[in-house]
Amino acid sequence: MSIDATSCKPRRGFMDKLLRRGPLEAVATTIIAVGVIMLMQPFSLVLYSWSFATTLFGTVMFIIVSRVRE
Repeated sequence: MSIDATSCKPRRGFMDKLLRRGPLEAVATTIIAVGVIMLMQPFSLVLYSWSFATTLFGTVMFIIVSRVRE
């Protein structure tokens, strides 16, 4: 009688693969970068006025995601 080693591992669903630290940190870093670019652009007052909120959201997201499992 032999036991298949691959059947003992739990299968990961789509959300388990998506909700990991690496991809979420990349998204949070991108949001922070977009907020800084919005802050430095000289063309649109609307983008400038939303830049702080965008950067703050990315920073808070990064802090939360850094506590998620690997």
